[in-house]
Amino acid sequence: MKNKKIIIAGGTGFIGEEMIRYFGKNNHLVILTRQMINALNNRNKYYSLSSTDLANVQYVKWDGINTGDWVALIEGADIVINLAGKSVNCRYTPKNKQEIFDSRTDSVNAIGNAIRLCKNPPELWVNASSATIYRNAVDRRQDEYTGEYHNDFSVQVCKKWEKALYEQETPYTRKVALRMAITLGPGGVLIPYFNLLKFGLGGRQGSGNQMYSWVHAEDTCRMIVWLYEHKHLSGTFNCCSPNPVSNAEFMRLLRKATGHAFGLPAYEWMLKLGAPLIGTETELVLKSRWVVPTKIIETGFQFKYPLLKDALADIIRKVPRRQYHLF
Repeated sequence: MKNKKIIIAGGTGFIGEEMIRYFGKNNHLVILTRQMINALNNRNKYYSLSSTDLANVQYVKWDGINTGDWVALIEGADIVINLAGKSVNCRYTPKNKQEIFDSRTDSVNAIGNAIRLCKNPPELWVNASSATIYRNAVDRRQDEYTGEYHNDFSVQVCKKWEKALYEQETPYTRKVALRMAITLGPGGVLIPYFNLLKFGLGGRQGSGNQMYSWVHAEDTCRMIVWLYEHKHLSGTFNCCSPNPVSNAEFMRLLRKATGHAFGLPAYEWMLKLGAPLIGTETELVLKSRWVVPTKIIETGFQFKYPLLKDALADIIRKVPRRQYHLF
């Protein structure tokens, strides 16, 4: 993909940076951000964006709620990608829950309003959602056709997020809800895993039997390109590898990729005791996400990294040994 204008809302986090690396060299990118661009957000301090990555990138302030001067930048864009939303890696207090809901629906409404103001609206709007919309699945795979939903908090978040998207009246802009699995790259979720490995704690979490759906960040970007180029595609797609693994297998392959012979497990009772101390919820680790990307595969899309061992090999070669080893 070349010479396209791509708007990324909420693009200063880990996934946004991976999209900048992928799209930034050959396209004009506008990053809508509510925060300073040097915020950490689980970025990898050893793997910073280069001047080449940023050569065609413009950062623009927005509040994620209201239309403003940034609306003019939506005019004539090829793709709008919305990643905006408060992280769910927090305690689920009433205040945090409301902020998680509002930050997602407000940003969707703001982008919808901006698109309706355009004389030449974007061709494609890709809005993040999450593969955690499906129930805790230990018995069978969940896909776009047969997946089941329970009513826990994370499912409610995804339902409201997608509902807000599909309620937007954008007749000249295709809409896609991308149900993203745990996205793997040199930053993001692997940063805390690297810290565990350093201190010999890289074993399974809980029983280790919970399923772990994942996707390489590059395949996420490749999927967006595919959706843009195939003009008839719209609607909801799972963004995850076709080969999910158990938590125990994920940790085994991560230890192997980083040269760790063993890792002590974290039992469920330990996670429940520790979660309040580090300000998170055990659901993020213990929920079984057994999700597969049936719809995108039906379109002919092929993953570059369908297997976890290959994805980890690619990622680990990009980070220095000191990030996951004490010595």
